[in-house]
Amino acid sequence: MGTAGDADADKGCAKFLKLNRVQSLAYQDKSKWFQDMRQSLSLTASIIATITFQSAINPPGGVVPAPTGETPICFPSNQTNIQICPGESVVALMKKKYYLGFLICNTICFISSLSVCLLLVSGLSLDNTSVTWFLLIGMCITITSLVVTYLFGAMMVTPEIIKNVGSAFAVIMIVWAAVFALVSFLLILRFVSSKNEKVKKHKEQETREQELARVKGSIGDP
Repeated sequence: MGTAGDADADKGCAKFLKLNRVQSLAYQDKSKWFQDMRQSLSLTASIIATITFQSAINPPGGVVPAPTGETPICFPSNQTNIQICPGESVVALMKKKYYLGFLICNTICFISSLSVCLLLVSGLSLDNTSVTWFLLIGMCITITSLVVTYLFGAMMVTPEIIKNVGSAFAVIMIVWAAVFALVSFLLILRFVSSKNEKVKKHKEQETREQELARVKGSIGDP
């Protein structure tokens, strides 16, 4: 009696833990999950779009100020002999490669975040797998370009006297690339698995329909 009772208690405990684990990892209400994800993505994409817009208008290092009380005119730089005009980026003249990379990545981040916002406000249903995957891809591009934009911006304003800054940024990029590759692999694996599951269910349904039609045909034969 005691042994049977202990076994039943162990089974009940295992069932309880398994049920709690599943419930903690999944939304009980799928529509609520879609609504929460829409709100979170909308807020995140809006903030990122605002940040990148401000970064393009007011880049790291500031812009050339306009002369006070005089007509704004362009004048040549003493170091580069390149004409400088009021309102232009200062760092763009001294670190062209870094600024160009910063501007490209910042623009990609801005456009991708706006694309995510457009998908969210378009009214398309998130139940559609294609829409969900477009949102995931858009957010992956947005976050990755935001990270690279930060690295270019940090290198633009970091003095050359600080050593090993390049190697530190290289390590950061390698770590981020590894994390991004892992997440991308898991997303692709999940996508392929869901597609295979749908194909399998479709084939099973076709098989059942064929079997049902065959049974009906055999019953109808005299």
